[in-house]
Order: sequence, then structure tokens, then C-alpha cells
Amino acid sequence: MQIYDELVARGLIAQVTDEEEIKELINNGKATFYIGFDPTADSLHVGHFMALCLMKRLQMAGNKPVVLLGGGTGMVGDPSGRTELRKVLTKETIQHNIDCFKKQMSRFIDFSDGRAIMVNNADWLLDLKYVDVLREVGGCFSVNNMLRAECYKQRMERGLSFLEFNYMIMQSYDFYYLYQHYGCNMQFGGDDQWSNMLGGTELIRKKLGKDAYAMTITLLMNSEGKKMGKTASGAVWLDPEKTSPYEFYQYWRNVGDADVMKCIRMLTFLPLEQIDEMSKWEGSRLNEAKDILAYELTSLVHGKEEAEKAREASRALFGGGSDTTHMPTTELSDGDFTDGSIDIITLLVRTGLTASRSEARRAVEQNGVSVNNEKITDFKAAYTKADIGDEMILKRGKKKFMKIVVK
Repeated sequence: MQIYDELVARGLIAQVTDEEEIKELINNGKATFYIGFDPTADSLHVGHFMALCLMKRLQMAGNKPVVLLGGGTGMVGDPSGRTELRKVLTKETIQHNIDCFKKQMSRFIDFSDGRAIMVNNADWLLDLKYVDVLREVGGCFSVNNMLRAECYKQRMERGLSFLEFNYMIMQSYDFYYLYQHYGCNMQFGGDDQWSNMLGGTELIRKKLGKDAYAMTITLLMNSEGKKMGKTASGAVWLDPEKTSPYEFYQYWRNVGDADVMKCIRMLTFLPLEQIDEMSKWEGSRLNEAKDILAYELTSLVHGKEEAEKAREASRALFGGGSDTTHMPTTELSDGDFTDGSIDIITLLVRTGLTASRSEARRAVEQNGVSVNNEKITDFKAAYTKADIGDEMILKRGKKKFMKIVVK
């Protein structure tokens, strides 16, 4: 199966322009393609995962990725999918975030020997003169068409700033610049980016002629992928300091039954033949599929050693195992004990299983807390060092837990 057909079979392609030309380029390793990442945080999250995996797949097929870091567009902020103006970041924060992105991306993309390049659109956008931009590219954009774009329509009632209104022009200019200076003939993005991407394609054709190769592809699940990056407790980050390998593993281990095969098909590098067989699994075998999903993705982001540790810790807690070596752990010191003991409310907050004492008390009162597999019903329960012994397993709900030890 050729790479374009595989992308379709994995459910990764939603819309394209010039499909036959795109097929020819991708299947023959002739595509130089870019995907943009605005540095709005100091870590990538699982919402970026699909784009990174796509870049890896295409590079493995001989195509050349261009990673575009949005040092310039990040100063404006993409209004797509937003109900209000993004927080304006300082130049220093943007640069710090870019440096963090670079380290994480090298796990997915091979930058050696010119097989991929990384560029920052601040290098050209910040040097542009406003009137020159208006004269050079402003006439290529219809305000009426821009206002019909989904990324702007959803903001019209609540208010769309003129700052954000320029984002489409900036993103379009990126493709125009990359085409001219790097031979970039293809752009990828999420389905929520379709209007912005078409703007880039049209800008190239209007400025350079209809024969200019400039094509776009969108990813079917990217907007949903961004939602994947959020949980009730916040984002699921690729940085192990922000989301531990175990937490990352558990996130994927706990996906819904209806989503597990979709995630395996779109995000893992398992052969499609194997995935097709797994698609027949039902009942308890879906848990096996979730374990495979979690292991494969944790290996991809954090390496096989961390994936093994996370799998062992998960099985120890949820599968009846006894090895607690790799469980998430909180160490208590003498300062954590008052008059020789520490109460359950303080423990829940200290371990991060709850955000506040009031939340901790509600969790206990709702029978959602256990210590060493025994339900705790008294929010005044307290524990000495002797009670904790070598270790104690504190659990909130079915999926959150912490091993507690005393230094």
C-alpha cells in the first residue's frame, strides 16, 4: 500500500486540493511539506500528537518535513476554535516555548543530513513593513470571504479583534514564503485550519501564477485531537516534567471503548493488517487493545524503558500485581507530620490527588478515597509513620492513586 492510501485508510485525510498531484508527490517522496506549531505553551501536548505522527510517517516515506515554529504568528494568536482573545505572550516567553518544542520534536522527526528543517516565521514576519504587506498581499484577500471563514464566523457575535483578523494573512504569507525560499509545495493542518490553508494556496497562485505547485491537505481529527489534549485536570503534555510517563500511559489506557481502535489506527505505527484483526475484538479484549495503545504511544514519546515501567505500575495497581516499584510516589518528611500524624485531607492535597482541602473532604464523604484498598469514610482519619510503614497506597476514584513513603 502506498503512503497516501495508508493515510486514507488510517482516517487521516479529510479534505485535499489537487488530489492526483498530491498523491504523486507523496507516494514518490517528492513532497516538501510544512506543519505549523504556535508556541503558546512550554510543551507540546497530545493535541499535537497527530501532526507529529503524520510528519514521521511522511518522512519515513521519503518526503521532507518543514517544522514551522510560530514565533511571529504566536504574537498574534490563532482565533480558530477560540471564544475569546488569547493571552498575549512576551517575546521572551515565546522564545522559551520554541526552545522547549525543539527538544520534544526531535523524538519524532529526523533532522540529520537535511532530512527535515525547522524554521521560525518570526524571521520573516517581524521584519515586514505594514504598508508593504498591504500593497503586496492585501489585494489578494477578500474581506467578505474572510468573514465567511469558520474561524472568524464563530467569533463575530462575541467580538473579533483586528489583531486576530490578520492571522489568516500571516499564515497564508508563511506558505508563500516557504514555497519561494524552501521549495515547500504542500501544507498540512487540521480541519479547523482549512480556510487559512486555502488562503495560502490562493496567495501563491495569485502571486506566482496558476502553474505554481501549492497544495493543501487537512487532517480529519485534528480539531478533535486538540480536545484530546485536555482532561478534567488540565492538559496532557509530552514533557515528562508536566505529565509523567505513567500519567501519559494511563491517559491512553483509559480512552473510551468507542475510541480505542480509532486511536490505534490513527496514532500508532502498527501494521494496518494487525489493526484490522484487532478491530474484531470485543468485550474484555478491548482492555488489551487499550494497553497496546498506551504502550505504543508512551514508547513513542518517552521511550520503551519508560513505557515498560508505566505498564508495570499500571498492572500492579489495576491488574492485581504486587510490584509497586514504578508507581507514582510522594515522599513525606518529618515536616509533613503534626504531633506525629498526618490526616487524610492533608494527604490528598499533599499528593496532588485533590486541588484543595474542600475537594478532598468531598471525595472522602462521597466514598471516593481508599487507603491500601480500604474505603475511608471519616475525613478526620489520620496516619502515623508506623501506619504508613514501608509504603501506603492512597487512591482517589478508580484511576488516580499515589504511593506514599516516608523519608
